[in-house]
Amino acid sequence: MSVYRLLALNIDGTLLRSNGRLQPSTKEAIQYVQKKGVAVTLVTNRHFQSARKLAKALKLKTFYVTHGGAFIANKLDDPFFEKRISEEKTFNLIQVLENYNCHIRVVHERFSIGNKKKTPDNMVNKTLLNTSDTIFYPLQFVDSLGDTLLDEPASALKIEAVFNDEEYKREAAETIRAAFEDIDLKMIQPKKLELVAKGVSKENGLRTLARHLNIPMEEIVAIGDSIDDLDMISQVGLGVAMSNAPFEVKKAADWVTRTNDQQGVEYMVKEHFRKQQRIDFLQKIKIKK
Repeated sequence: MSVYRLLALNIDGTLLRSNGRLQPSTKEAIQYVQKKGVAVTLVTNRHFQSARKLAKALKLKTFYVTHGGAFIANKLDDPFFEKRISEEKTFNLIQVLENYNCHIRVVHERFSIGNKKKTPDNMVNKTLLNTSDTIFYPLQFVDSLGDTLLDEPASALKIEAVFNDEEYKREAAETIRAAFEDIDLKMIQPKKLELVAKGVSKENGLRTLARHLNIPMEEIVAIGDSIDDLDMISQVGLGVAMSNAPFEVKKAADWVTRTNDQQGVEYMVKEHFRKQQRIDFLQKIKIKK
């Protein structure tokens, strides 16, 4: 039986229920696996301060991967890893995007700045985080992002754009691909475009953390539910998809657990890790041999 030393968890749609809450039984399961000597990390698209709030509730002791792999830390002021879009490139990308009818958001680990464009179906609100986060993560809206960045330059961890029309999104994506070779584009949602520095992904973020912890990828269990979790799930020793995940994610996984509303993380963790001895015990046996 394989021994796993790191458990990597996506947050939304995986660790949390659909109502955004963490079940006490899921929290107990995470503490259970940590007592076995298994490290636990979060791998999320959320900003660092939102992830840290959950990490504290779970009493996590290691670094966690945030902003989709662009920022890895356990302290805001002391990141272990960060990969940004430069100030100049952030400004240039905003200049391109402002030619289209879209809502744009510049995402930094300390704040977020968005333009005041309106989009249908309340799409702007869907791109923002829980309003309670504004207490420790300022969300500012301005008339012109270009003018704001000219006065106060910022190096983004990510730029998000939500379009009224999918055709505009395709045009913007083609323009950016042609002009910015060192920018990766992600199009997980139909009308949403995400721009990150080349190579930024949840999978690469987890790989970076694993190297730092000296844990091979084959000794990692990763659990997720969305398309951007697919590569991470397919590259670890045991990839787990939530039952609420898209078909492609479940097909790539070694194990499909219950949905997030059925405590799928708790079920998988207890079913699998109850069979694994404590890491320190296994190491003692290995030394004796």
